[in-house]
Parts: sequence; C-alpha cells; structure tokens
Amino acid sequence: MNPTAPNHPGCGHVTFLGAGPGDPGLLTLRAVEALATADVLIADPQVLDVVREHVRPGVAADAQGTPRQADADGSSATAAVPVLRDSANLVMTAARGGKRVVRAVAGDPGLDGYAADEMLACAAEGIVFEVVPGVAAAVGVPAYAGVPLRDAHSADVRFVDALSADERCWSEIGSSDATAVVSATLETVAAAAGELVAAGRKPDTPLTVTVAGTTTRQRTWTATLGTIAQVLKAAKVLPSPQGAQPVIAVVGEQSAAGRRDQLSWFESKPLFGWKVLVPRTKEQAASLSDQLRGYGAVPSEVPTIAVEPPRTPQQMERAVKGLVTGRYEWIAFTSVNAVKAVREKFEEYGLDARAFAGIKVAAVGEQTARSLIDFGVKPDLVPSGEQSAAGLLEDWPPYDPVFDPIDRVFLPRADIATETLVAGLIELGWEVDDVTAYRTVRASPPPAETREAIKGGGFDAVLFTSSSTVRNLVGIAGKPHNVTVIACIGPATAKTAEEHGLRVDVLSPEPSVLKLAEALADFGTARRQAAVEAGEPVTRPSERRPGSRRRARS
Repeated sequence: MNPTAPNHPGCGHVTFLGAGPGDPGLLTLRAVEALATADVLIADPQVLDVVREHVRPGVAADAQGTPRQADADGSSATAAVPVLRDSANLVMTAARGGKRVVRAVAGDPGLDGYAADEMLACAAEGIVFEVVPGVAAAVGVPAYAGVPLRDAHSADVRFVDALSADERCWSEIGSSDATAVVSATLETVAAAAGELVAAGRKPDTPLTVTVAGTTTRQRTWTATLGTIAQVLKAAKVLPSPQGAQPVIAVVGEQSAAGRRDQLSWFESKPLFGWKVLVPRTKEQAASLSDQLRGYGAVPSEVPTIAVEPPRTPQQMERAVKGLVTGRYEWIAFTSVNAVKAVREKFEEYGLDARAFAGIKVAAVGEQTARSLIDFGVKPDLVPSGEQSAAGLLEDWPPYDPVFDPIDRVFLPRADIATETLVAGLIELGWEVDDVTAYRTVRASPPPAETREAIKGGGFDAVLFTSSSTVRNLVGIAGKPHNVTVIACIGPATAKTAEEHGLRVDVLSPEPSVLKLAEALADFGTARRQAAVEAGEPVTRPSERRPGSRRRARS
C-alpha cells in the first residue's frame, strides 16, 4: 500500500522523527520544522525534553516508551500489522482525528524496530506519514567520545545490539577485524566483550565504553576486551543501581587510548559537566547560559530578584505620554527590565516602536540593546567602553542649545538605582526625569533541592553579576559551599562576595557577563591542564569536598 495515498481524506499526518542520542543541538532543521507544525507530540521518554521546546505552546505532548501487548485475544492486531504499543495507539488515534502527529524516537527511526512497526500500522490504514532521519546513537556517541569509526586504512564497521545478538552474530564479528559498535548497558558490556573474546578477538583489543553520550553527563572509559570489567569496577560504576544505563562500546584500534587522547573534543571542553549556578532570571541569563553550554557546562538559573510594578504608576504613565508628545530629546535604558516596563506601558496604550520616532535612545549593556532591537528600536548610543552608568556618561554628549531642541532626558529605572547617572547628566547640562519604572524585591527562595545543592557543594561554580546577586542569593538560599568556584563580574561584586565570607576565584577582566563566562572557562582550562600535567584524574570542583567552609582571603 502506498503510504502517501490515504484511505480517508480526513486523516491526519504522521512524522516519524529521529531526535538523536541526547544533545538537543543534533536535531536537524527538518526536525525542528516538523515539530513547529505539530498538533500532537508523542516521544520516547529519553528525548521528550529535547523535542518539546520546539513545539507550539499548548500542543499535547506524551512520553511513550514501554511496549504493551494488545488485548489478550489479539483482536486489536490486523493482518500483517504488528501488535501495537501504547505509543502506536496514540499515534493512530490522533492521526484518525485529522491531527498532525510527530512521533519522536531516540536516535534514528530507521534503526528503531518499534518505529518500523508503527509505520506499518499507518500504512495499513492509509495514514500519510514521512520519516525525518536523526543521528543514530551508534554513530553520534562515538563521534562525541572522540572515536572515529573509520579512517583511510580501517576495515569494515559492524553494528550489533548485545540484547538481541545471537551466537552467529558474535562469531562473525569476533572472527573479523572490523570495528564493532556494540549497543549494550553498563552491566552487560563486559559480557559482550567476553562473547567477542570467545569468538576470536584478542583480549588486548582496545575498547571504549560511553554512557550518556552526547550529553554533559557523558563519561567514557578506555580499556581492552579483557580489562573492561575491572576498569568499570575500579571506577566504582559497577555494581550500581545505574547498571541498566545504555552504553555504546567501540571495539577496535580506532578506540585506542592514544587516539582518543588527541580526539576527545567534547569531554575536554573547559567546563565539561560543571554545574554552574547563574543567579539571574531565565530571560536575563539566556545568552549567558548558551555561552556556558558551549563550554560544556550545565547552567542552572536561579532568580535572586523579582520585578514588580511601581507603587505609584502615575509618574511612569505621565512620562510615557511625554514620549509621544515630544517632551524628551533622549531616553536612557540601563537594564532589560526598564525596556520591558516601557514596552508594557506602550502595549497598554496601544503604542509600538514608532512612538520613538525623533527621540534618541541610549542603552547600557548588550542585553539591554538586544531587547530594544527585539522591540524594533535601534539604540543611538551604547557605551564604547565600560557597560555601566559611568561608561554611558563618558560617551554622552553635553547639552547644546543649538543642536538640541529639547533639554530633557527620560530615565526609567529601578527603585533602588544609584544617582550616578542622574548627577552626571545634570552636570552635562541636561534636565532629567528620573522615573521609577519598576521595583526590585528579593525573589522567593529556590526549591529545597536547589538550596541544599548550593550549601552542600552540588554546584561547581556560581557566577555573580552584581553585588545584589551576592546578597540576595545568600539571603534566599545560603552561602555557597567552600568547594564551589566563585566568579565575579567586577571588583565591587568581588568585595561584596568577600564580605560574605567567600573567596573569589575568578574575576572578569571586563564588566561583561560574556567576559565573565570566558574567564570561568579559562579557569577551567588551567585547572584541567594542571591535573593532566600532575598525572591526576580531571575532576570537577564538586567532586572534591574538604570538610571546612572556605573563608575569604584577607
């Protein structure tokens, strides 16, 4: 039956989509397009979080991964159609209802036997479907482990599932010199190695075993067929309740330790696997968290302040109306929250970015400038040097009655802002409407689990982007553990951290959150190199827990 010719014109459409082995960045462009148009998402549990962020708000999402038999009498099975699982039943029901269904599987659908069964079920009912290939775990995981499966001189590559491999399969691979890629679990990989030795492979054949491949939890062990059991035991991963975790093992010279030392690009990132606390809101921390992920870290955003409307909104309302009536020559934004406050007032009055016509706009900080651009406003002035009130004043022009028809500046700010900018503008000859656009209050404490991780050494580093983030984090969650690396954006923030009994390990060379993350990455690189040169294992700060709490240096 032709799967592109439906029996029922009212039927929906199914996309069988490969979500890759775990790294969200491995989703293909076609996969993201399909997810964006889905009405229903049905995903394997291990990739639900990878794909869910690409669907529209309100789209029904379900995680399905456990096989289930049909009715006891087999009545739900049709001729030439395999017995359906829960996921297949959900797919078929949604498609019959005219929905666009995305069925996301881990790895690649072409290597997923259950996905093939579900495709046959769709074909039997004439439901239109398509297949979007994904990165198979057997290919993607070795690449992230620094183990290329072939080179110009290598032999064949064989793929085997240890769970379903029979004696003939082991015999064929064991008697060849092909690179073998074995899908197994932590507790069965040693037995698979034994099968290959019994079938003829030499016990000293190199072997790598990778768990949680392509994610920041990835860990790889290099051994041989004969030593892998001892290596996993020495690493204290076996025996373990986590023994059922899937692994990808690569057998052959391609996985030799010397080669992997040179090619292990992913696990050698400067902050690989580090849990980094970012005490900012998710919106404020977005680009910073993306940068940290690029260094291999696992960022965790914890808001330390909450933003609320001003207690008396009349002043803000008058100022926004003044923008429209030509009261101001300049408007200066010193934070993303200020942009948000003005934008909300604009929307309340039915205004948009066109109301800024004829008004010069200044912005402090790249995030503030970006939020203005997202609003449709290109800043006329961003500090060329330090991204601060002082930096803005260095570039701000003095009032000139010849060239400036209006002498007034609108400054929407937080209720706790300092007077540096106001005083500086007045000194330059400008009149300033200093308006409270929003109030900042201490955020609610994070969940108990997060608080315990902060105080108990569960985080490897924390980035402090202002003195208030230091005070507020300590106030709502407690003091970071002495093993946690403390990174500060500038001297004032560092001084506040030290006043709270913290030793500052990293100081940004510039007052920029991106430079701060870069400085932390440099610290991680130096730490890794020192461990390698000393012949010690590379560990994360949280893996070493001295008993006493760190004290600030005097």
